[in-house]
Amino acid sequence: MRNKLQIAVLSFLAAGHLLFCQTGPKDKFIKIYFPNGKAVTAELAMTEEQRGRGLMFRLKLALDQGMLFVFEQEGPYSFWMKNTLIPLDMLWLDKDHKIVHIARNVPPCKADPCPSYAPDRPGSFVLELTAGAADVYGLKLFDRLEFTLPKAGSKPDS
Repeated sequence: MRNKLQIAVLSFLAAGHLLFCQTGPKDKFIKIYFPNGKAVTAELAMTEEQRGRGLMFRLKLALDQGMLFVFEQEGPYSFWMKNTLIPLDMLWLDKDHKIVHIARNVPPCKADPCPSYAPDRPGSFVLELTAGAADVYGLKLFDRLEFTLPKAGSKPDS
């Protein structure tokens, strides 16, 4: 009986450690600050797999949330809305975090082929926000957004 109790306690402690001590989704978020002082919490999409999945299959995105796609080099990265269930605002940012293109109120793709949305200028980042957020926050071309990416091997801010 004592062994079963010890095993149960150890299992409980191990589960708690896995739940509360491991790195996971909570460690891949950063704050992005807008010129008006408001901020959103953005999930980072830094790997090819994360960028490929993006906000697919999400049922909602709050006004103070978003996803920041991070690319190693500036380029004319195009996006589509396949399997994306919510309309979005897409903001392309250059290496200095300045907005170089905005696609507002981009609708979900309802049937193939899905259209692509591309910037007029190359970017290093794309910030996706819920549709209408760019207007709510008063964002416009060449506004500079403030954020700090985590260093390799470190955890982003929550």
